[in-house]
Amino acid sequence: MKKFISLTEAEEELLVSYLTVKQVKKKEHLLRQGEVCRENYFILEGCFRLYLITSKGAEQVIQFGIENWWITEYHSYKSGLPSGFYLQAIESATVVALDRNVQEELFKKLPQLEKYFRLVLEKAYSAQLMRIHYIFNLTGEEQYRMMVDKYPEFVQRVPQYMLASFLGITPEFLSMLRAKK
Repeated sequence: MKKFISLTEAEEELLVSYLTVKQVKKKEHLLRQGEVCRENYFILEGCFRLYLITSKGAEQVIQFGIENWWITEYHSYKSGLPSGFYLQAIESATVVALDRNVQEELFKKLPQLEKYFRLVLEKAYSAQLMRIHYIFNLTGEEQYRMMVDKYPEFVQRVPQYMLASFLGITPEFLSMLRAKK
């Protein structure tokens, strides 16, 4: 947060008093389809995926999250409607959870937090737009090469079938790409 906003010591203490630290086991879900997303998660340690189940029954990874990133299902989080997504730990993890009702209260007490979350969401939105651009304009191989160059930590940490799902390619094609190096 300190990259984006300044808080006094008293404001930091107030903020921390509203947050909950949670330990999450590998493969544990923080959200399942049909549930209402009530928390936004800051990842202190670990790796997560946000995914859905397609009409054909396949898992489609929409987003990954690692240390120092926020992850949630914003549509459900803000609307209070049931989610169409799953949020799952890929590794054992530690997160800081911010309840959606608490967030609104915090915005009233610490107005600079609205600026912080606006900047975080702008960055996330830009990243999603770029991802959509890549999906429509790059081949699976080009997307994979870009991932290796820009986000090598994902390539190392994420199981191959999840990475393939994220890239919209088969695990077999991904194996072939990895073998090509």
